[in-house]
Amino acid sequence: MTAVTPLTPSETRVSALLLQGLTNRAIADRLVISLRTVECHISRALSKTGCRTRLELALWMMERPFNLQDSRTTHQ
Repeated sequence: MTAVTPLTPSETRVSALLLQGLTNRAIADRLVISLRTVECHISRALSKTGCRTRLELALWMMERPFNLQDSRTTHQ
């Protein structure tokens, strides 16, 4: 399996909320950031993980341990 560039803390937080089924607007409201910032974090997370859709990213997050305290995903 190919190693993936680790997600940043912000990308991990946004992806974790995406995993909960929140919309981009709801994520922005929850984190008190702009909608555009959420879109950028999701776009970067998709690129880093090789996922093509939000659903693929959510499934990718489900398959990997992540800790929102340090907001780093573990990749192997």
